[in-house]
Amino acid sequence: MEYDYEYLKKAVYDLTKIDLNAYKEKQMKRRIDTLIAKNGIKGYDKYIEVLKKDKERFEEFVNYLTINVSEFYRNPQQWDVMDKDIIPELIQKFGKNLKIWSAACSTGDEPYSLVMALSRHLPLNQIKIFATDLDKQVIAAAKAGLYSEKSIAAVPKDLKEKYFTKIGSSYKISDEIKARVEFKEHNLLKDTYPTNYHMIVCRNVLIYFTEEAKDEVFRKFQKSLSSGGILFIGSTEQIINYKEVGLDRKSSFYYVKP
Repeated sequence: MEYDYEYLKKAVYDLTKIDLNAYKEKQMKRRIDTLIAKNGIKGYDKYIEVLKKDKERFEEFVNYLTINVSEFYRNPQQWDVMDKDIIPELIQKFGKNLKIWSAACSTGDEPYSLVMALSRHLPLNQIKIFATDLDKQVIAAAKAGLYSEKSIAAVPKDLKEKYFTKIGSSYKISDEIKARVEFKEHNLLKDTYPTNYHMIVCRNVLIYFTEEAKDEVFRKFQKSLSSGGILFIGSTEQIINYKEVGLDRKSSFYYVKP
């Protein structure tokens, strides 16, 4: 029997419930082949056997699949829009108990950025961010809250001084910021979406998805938002068919549910 990429996709789904069909095949196959070669394993069938038995290799694989490239206040000009326009508008519209979801949150840079951005407008004890990712390893890293200097480079100076402590060459985010985020495992392509959110932030993740998978995720986000709620996407993304999805374009990377 020839163990081809189709075999691998099915085996990975059975093992992890991650659907590789939703990812661009050429790109993802190349990534996986590189990882298998790095581990000195020959063939997809042998690799699947290793994943079943070796917890460390399994965690490495999931971590590798989820493509974690993250940083605080990524694209600072978009966070200026968040500070000056989006947050004040949401508070005016929905009050101070905002429901915000950071989807595919990776190592926590985004939800923690959201807490800090909101802290300019609300007391910390009124801020709650729901943050999800399908990779338990990055959620563990997010809960640890330890970041490189490069990762926090774009954080405004006052917030950096207030909420980070230097430990060796790394920076630890304060417990008071960490306490405002609830982390949970969630697969955007498989799991049920939470509802009645005032803002959803999902940035620079869907670029790895096929057009069909992307479309499905945007439609689900639209259903998850309250009327008047806002979707904030990454600078590498755009929703061409936003009207069909049921959204209005607010500005370059912000969309609103009418």
